[in-house]
Amino acid sequence: MSIYVGNISYEVTSEDLSSVFAEYGTVQRVYLPVDRETGRMRGFGFVEMASEAEEATAIETLDGAEWMGRELRVNKARPRENNRNSSGNYRRDNNFSRSY
Repeated sequence: MSIYVGNISYEVTSEDLSSVFAEYGTVQRVYLPVDRETGRMRGFGFVEMASEAEEATAIETLDGAEWMGRELRVNKARPRENNRNSSGNYRRDNNFSRSY
């Protein structure tokens, strides 16, 4: 399981985020996505902890907490949705009808 952490400062580092979550257990991984074009952090990140119990405690405690002048949004990360049609072809099952 992974934790989504939103509304974080653009100046936050992986070490900053890791130290905050380490208060609730063992942090295994921190990921802070950056914008491809600007190289700037995107204002959210993901944290993985050693156990679901530690993650649940961190989520419960940190969701809505103020950190670095911002109110954090912390919850379970949802799986990434892939909305692109990988074949690049028009799909007929997209609720559009065609008259012949």
